[in-house]
Amino acid sequence: MQGMTKKKTRSSGSKVNYLKPLPAKGWAIIGAIVIVIGGLIWWNDRTDENQWEFISKFGIKLPLRYKVHGIDVSHHNAKINWDKLKSARSENVGIDFVYIKATEGATHLDTQFKRNWAEAKRVGMKRGAYHFYNPRVMSDRQVDNFIGQVRMEAGDLPPVLDLEVNGGKPDDIIIKGVRNWLTLIEAHYGVKPIIYVNEHYYKKYISGNFDEYPLWLAGYSRTHLNDLASDAHVLFWQHSEKGWVDGIRGFVDYNVFLHERADWENLADAE
Repeated sequence: MQGMTKKKTRSSGSKVNYLKPLPAKGWAIIGAIVIVIGGLIWWNDRTDENQWEFISKFGIKLPLRYKVHGIDVSHHNAKINWDKLKSARSENVGIDFVYIKATEGATHLDTQFKRNWAEAKRVGMKRGAYHFYNPRVMSDRQVDNFIGQVRMEAGDLPPVLDLEVNGGKPDDIIIKGVRNWLTLIEAHYGVKPIIYVNEHYYKKYISGNFDEYPLWLAGYSRTHLNDLASDAHVLFWQHSEKGWVDGIRGFVDYNVFLHERADWENLADAE
């Protein structure tokens, strides 16, 4: 029923017990704080799952969830002292492998490749060679360049195609050339090559086109691999470009093998 209401009055000295409602702005602030705290908890859970730990000898945090760690080098790292590199170790973490730049395009040979390749063998370090792919050059010629320089031996790691430039070429041309390089290299060495890409190139050129090939992904966010590993056959993760190590002046790229040590032994023993 609708009607007139009487005005309620309080007697002198009486008290009203109630909590004053929080203004809308106050609830908004509390909500924001809850979201931030929840986000921090979620972020810590994600970053901690790889067991990151700062290793002073290498100058960076390493994901100690994984047991096999390595670096990749080229002429940019100048002349390497391989004896110091081989012995570089901090507690139970060392440099287990090294990928060495061999060739680029149709004619370029990395100026340090021959020395690095021989020195890695001399000190007994697991080694692999990679080719920097130039989409503006015929893929057949790039295959000849790599094969002409890289003599693989038992125990060497599979060859790697490094795809990180597009040369202004259409997607279909790049995909066709990459497929030809991979096919011919596999036929020559008898082992399936690995493709090195970043997240953007993986989505643009690799996903859906080369799903049968193992991958080496570059990504410097600590959760990068958590977003991609479920969608690709990822063997290696390049997680930092700012590490250092005895025997090399300046920064060096750090990588980790994402599978069990038994899988590592099988990969390293591939011929």
